[in-house]
Amino acid sequence: MCASWSAEALAREVSMSRSAFVQRFTSLIGMPPIRYLTLWRLQAARSQLRESQKTIGQLAYSVGYESEEAFSRAFKREFGLPPARWRGQQVVL
Repeated sequence: MCASWSAEALAREVSMSRSAFVQRFTSLIGMPPIRYLTLWRLQAARSQLRESQKTIGQLAYSVGYESEEAFSRAFKREFGLPPARWRGQQVVL
């Protein structure tokens, strides 16, 4: 299993050049690997946000962000609210 999620490391795992890997991944998944990984990490954090007792900073680090600020900016860009405000929103079913 590949320890790194970089396009270079993943491309090596499947014996492809980085550019070929990115092109193939994008054609199969519909988005570049970095966008897919970003969405995956943010969705994982969002699903944990209400149930977890972790602080926003701890949650940010657990999904691979180096700072709470970078995580909060990315979260707000994707979901429309910063994580602290999203955590406080009522769930509507």
